[in-house]
Amino acid sequence: MIKKRSSTFVEICIYEVKLGRADEFEELIKKVIKHHSNFPGVVDVRYMKRTHRPCSFGDAKKGNPSIRLTMKPKTYTYVLYWELDNEIIHGKATKSGLENYFKEFNRCLVTVPKMILGERIR
Repeated sequence: MIKKRSSTFVEICIYEVKLGRADEFEELIKKVIKHHSNFPGVVDVRYMKRTHRPCSFGDAKKGNPSIRLTMKPKTYTYVLYWELDNEIIHGKATKSGLENYFKEFNRCLVTVPKMILGERIR
């Protein structure tokens, strides 16, 4: 008999933030990280800000580094990596986060965030 592996539930969320709201958004995500980190069943929560773009495939094959963004962007891109015990915990934690931070998030965003949900492969 094959033993079923346990896996966690992951949300990747891409946020497009208004130019004048980046500092406000970064302060907000500090509060959100604290909230999510203390929520029962949350394994990990991390955010990143897009600061680089990939180099060409040829340069990547040579081991060259990615390229720092230099042009003034139209929006700032942030990505959330959020790992939880399961999709039930995810639903409860999402509800809690929206109840506490929806208005502040909405004020900073250009559009609705893009979400990718699924099970982590170990």
